[in-house]
Amino acid sequence: MTNSPDGERPDKGETLAGERPSAGAREAASGGTETGRGHAASSGSTTGGTPSDGTAASASPDVKTQAEPRGRRRRRRRKSPQASARPPAPDGASGQTADARSQSARPDRGSADAVPSGETGRAADSQAKGKKGRKRRRKPARALQGRPLVAPSGRPPQGHPAASAAGPSSGPQSPSPRLEQPATGPRPQPRPPLDDLYAALDLGTNNCRLLIAQPTRPGQFRVVDAFSRIVRLGEGLAATGRLSEEAMDRAVEALRVCAAKLGNRTLRLERLIATEACRSAANGAEFLARVLSETGLDLEIVDRQTEARLAVAGCSSLVGRETDGLVLFDIGGGSSEIAMIDLTHDRSNRLANHIKAWTSLPVGVVTLSERHGGSLVTPEVFAAMVAEVDGMLDAFLPPPLPAFENPEGRHRVHLLGTSGTVTTLAGLHLELPRYDRRKVDGLWLENAEVDRMLDLLLSWDFEARAANPCIGADRADLVLAGCAILQSIRKRWPSERMRVADRGLREGLLNEMMAADGAWRRSGRRHRARLQGSGPAAPLSGGGNAGEGRS
Repeated sequence: MTNSPDGERPDKGETLAGERPSAGAREAASGGTETGRGHAASSGSTTGGTPSDGTAASASPDVKTQAEPRGRRRRRRRKSPQASARPPAPDGASGQTADARSQSARPDRGSADAVPSGETGRAADSQAKGKKGRKRRRKPARALQGRPLVAPSGRPPQGHPAASAAGPSSGPQSPSPRLEQPATGPRPQPRPPLDDLYAALDLGTNNCRLLIAQPTRPGQFRVVDAFSRIVRLGEGLAATGRLSEEAMDRAVEALRVCAAKLGNRTLRLERLIATEACRSAANGAEFLARVLSETGLDLEIVDRQTEARLAVAGCSSLVGRETDGLVLFDIGGGSSEIAMIDLTHDRSNRLANHIKAWTSLPVGVVTLSERHGGSLVTPEVFAAMVAEVDGMLDAFLPPPLPAFENPEGRHRVHLLGTSGTVTTLAGLHLELPRYDRRKVDGLWLENAEVDRMLDLLLSWDFEARAANPCIGADRADLVLAGCAILQSIRKRWPSERMRVADRGLREGLLNEMMAADGAWRRSGRRHRARLQGSGPAAPLSGGGNAGEGRS
């Protein structure tokens, strides 16, 4: 067995107390020779254990006279630098015992070769710096973060630390209970499936617009799909009284896109309307028959009162509780609808129920620009446009309304505009690099701000208006005609401020369909169960058509 100097860990198989005494050491002990731990053994010792001449025959009284017990394990003192530097002697080279060899490795306290304690400490420090230090004890592994992985049977999945800690199972085991998670509040309700879709299409004199939405909170809905394109269906209508072939072709092409979007959805209700262009054109009914045969869309022509009510219904969410009265106007391509709303008595959430007076002017941005010219508009031309609209408004004589007659409540009455004209003014006021509906819808404009935007537009020529991102080339010849109609309305109903609405007939159609169908009163879960059990809903009487789409 190899000797292990003091202070070093023994190799595998050795004990921490060192080796057993050899046979010679036992004979020396029986012969009367004391091998105390405090004596330094002489280099001239014989195999029989007889001390040499220069070694004392007896031990000092403070040294143990008995051999260390065999089974006792004691921590040995750290070795000195000299002992660690001296190589161990091989087994059998001399008759010295293991204790004697260890004694020779440590000089006696009284011997001349003893190293002073200060030098020993410095030598030990220098040696400790040279030796590799002990490894730090590793910290225990951190616990798993997040939710525990639990198999459907209640046991951790394969490869999970909890499964490896449990060890292999030798027989059938009962599934462990599922770990309980701390309560973190009510779970969010899943979004209902798209089975309550409503569609609204508005074919106007200038635009073709489509909106597909799903009801959410009372009075609100989420837009699923939308489409808008300038078709100018009423182009040349004021001069000829008929829809031109080019204008009808543009409208039919846009309606084909709308038909494809409607055919890709399962709709509960839909309503498709046409306004002033088809209403006043001599060949309006003929055009709608062509639309039905080529696209499969069955459009209905609405009257002017219905158009005014739908415009009001689409803007109901923009009227605050602090408002007593308002004048809502919709400047279209071939007509302009104006409604006076009084909210001083029996206020309700249905804004259309509070219309006290309304009118529809047979003039819009398309018809007015064709009569006066839209490309080159001088201040004199603009004044002539305003004068023409003033004459139409003079014929409108509404009844006295409390909200408008009270001089002290002027600050509680305002204008609300829903058209491309007012949204263009809002975009110019915000200096948007690109039109953004989220920043425009619901914006308040003061009188001075509206005047400044009108003066700015009058100072631009056609190319400057077309270069503006909020106007574009398609509307550069129409925007000043709309501003002339707006200026006439402001003269008739002076107000300190005006609110901008980027919404119109489509939103009004959706609001009325959803309210009549009870979309906001139904429980989502109960309604879905009814749909799965009874199939698609039947059409509502007096409402739009319901179906599962078109091919």
